[in-house]
Amino acid sequence: MTSPAPEVAIPAPPVDRAGLMGFLEALGIAGQTFTHPPVNTVEEALTHWAAIPGVHAKNLFLKDAGGQLWLVVVPFARRVDLKALPRQIGSKRLSFGRGTLLEEVLGVLPGSVTPLAMINDAEGRVKLVLDAWMMAQPRLAFHPLENTATVSLGNADFRRFLTHLGQSWQEVDLGGDPGPDSETPAP
Repeated sequence: MTSPAPEVAIPAPPVDRAGLMGFLEALGIAGQTFTHPPVNTVEEALTHWAAIPGVHAKNLFLKDAGGQLWLVVVPFARRVDLKALPRQIGSKRLSFGRGTLLEEVLGVLPGSVTPLAMINDAEGRVKLVLDAWMMAQPRLAFHPLENTATVSLGNADFRRFLTHLGQSWQEVDLGGDPGPDSETPAP
């Protein structure tokens, strides 16, 4: 991995998979990309994740009663209590955001939600919440803006990606260790 040049420009939204991967490469981030058939749910993805190293995520695109948008990213095995979550993240009552809003703000379709889509939130409309246990793990696995692939990234590389975007995030303890099924070990 090479050190990123500080002058790496953030591409203008909407950024697609090729644009994202080019941006990661320009930052010196060498993730492993695995292609697979389209998956719209965690259940559909499970059979493909066995060979992909890292903690695999479940991504919740939410809107609170005040209109604030949230992207909550947790290990796929984590159960999220939507009634308790607002208190945990400093929000009001939460509901799922519409697919049209998701596409407008993060440039992805339902089934392709990923924290890597923060590259498309140029207006800073979405608050990012990352599970604290997940963020303590060495490798993370996310869709690269489409649900036909998964990219496995080092934790430090993912943090560098967000930092280069100027993206802040909250790391919140949403329940400790979600269990042994949450992570696929590196080969």
